[in-house]
Amino acid sequence: MGFPAGSGVDVVARLLQEPMEKSLGGRIVTDYRTGAGGNLASEAVAKAKPDGYTLLLGTAATHGVNAALYRKLPFDVEADFTPISPLVNVSNVLTVNPAVVDASTLREFIDKVKANPGKYNYASTGNGTGTHLAFAEFNAKAGLDMVHVPYKGGPDAIQSVVKGDTCCIFNQVQTILPQAKAGTVRLLGVTTKKRVAAIPDVPTIDEAGVPGYESYTWFGIFGPKGLDPMISQRFNQAIRAALSEPEIQKKLAELGNTPRYETLAQFKETVHRDRLHWADVVKAVGAQID
Repeated sequence: MGFPAGSGVDVVARLLQEPMEKSLGGRIVTDYRTGAGGNLASEAVAKAKPDGYTLLLGTAATHGVNAALYRKLPFDVEADFTPISPLVNVSNVLTVNPAVVDASTLREFIDKVKANPGKYNYASTGNGTGTHLAFAEFNAKAGLDMVHVPYKGGPDAIQSVVKGDTCCIFNQVQTILPQAKAGTVRLLGVTTKKRVAAIPDVPTIDEAGVPGYESYTWFGIFGPKGLDPMISQRFNQAIRAALSEPEIQKKLAELGNTPRYETLAQFKETVHRDRLHWADVVKAVGAQID
């Protein structure tokens, strides 16, 4: 896994670990290899033996955004991996400090920002990250002129909004819920096409004022290229079974995540489609890491 313990990806992995171990009849050990936007872990799996013992928990960022963001990767995000199964769709939510932009609805937020071009700063978890690109795409569709302030990770970015150093951020529902419940921030719109069960009163951005806008990430499991289809199918079925357990679904909903079920072929197409989508977004934004 290319993300640290306690991250949103790790939380989902831990929820699914026990039911998957029971289904597969073996123990799952998590190896955290953080760094380079998840590329270190991706490289390790891309070079591993395709025997089913080394898998990657990737995301739309590791297999979509990074392909466009990094000029030179030591692997091909499509050719060097075997897509096994998605796990969940993860929604972001537009989070605002009301002391900086006193808006109760998305429409109010858009109107106030439009009336003050270049005045408001928005935070992200880093240049070229999903939170940056999602906000850049939102600004383009809503016709907003805002200043991007990248931070080194989620905690710093969220704190910048809480303290009022920046006005707002797009972040995963599960990571921002504690601040929302504490009343330090206001949630104005989720980035998915459907509302999120964990925050049912928060409208989608599409329905609240920016028609056609949709942005989300997904978590998924990959093996090295050349993985036996029988092994891939076995893992796909174990993941599907785990995601179908009522208690797992309840916990995922509380985090703002939605189970995603796809066949091997469907997930392969998802990876291909999202790589092309994020390539267009990265090009439009002009983001680059190396």
